[in-house]
Amino acid sequence: MLLIRLTFGLLMAGHGAQKLFGIFGGEGLTATGKGFAALGYRPGKVYAAIGGGSEFLGGIGLALGLFTPLAAAAVIGVMINAMATVTGAHGLWESQGGVEYSVCIAVVALALAAIGPGKLALDSLFPWGRGGWAEAAVALFLGGMGAAIALIL
Repeated sequence: MLLIRLTFGLLMAGHGAQKLFGIFGGEGLTATGKGFAALGYRPGKVYAAIGGGSEFLGGIGLALGLFTPLAAAAVIGVMINAMATVTGAHGLWESQGGVEYSVCIAVVALALAAIGPGKLALDSLFPWGRGGWAEAAVALFLGGMGAAIALIL
């Protein structure tokens, strides 16, 4: 679990850092905000900060195994938005611009909440650190609600 959490979490944090800080080949918040505005998010820069922050903090949380259900919810919410606004119209396969990649990311985040972050995690001291159906349900519900709010507003 440590290997999965570190790899997955740090890569997600890297995606967020691209949007927020313009590092790792990213465009930064201003350019990302323009992209979000082009997708219909108003104000684009605010939504770019929310999306990038969700990826960054959710990724860090998953990597550390800290507040795992909430970290998973942040990542799930971003991926639902990506599917609804960018990739959903292109079908399943990534090679066609479809949802495949976003679905995989969301499912891994959900699985981390369901299975739990493992023994070498900061959450191991807390009841939610063991994972389970309740933790997975919280992650999916909060991620879905966050995505719905962003899509409605």
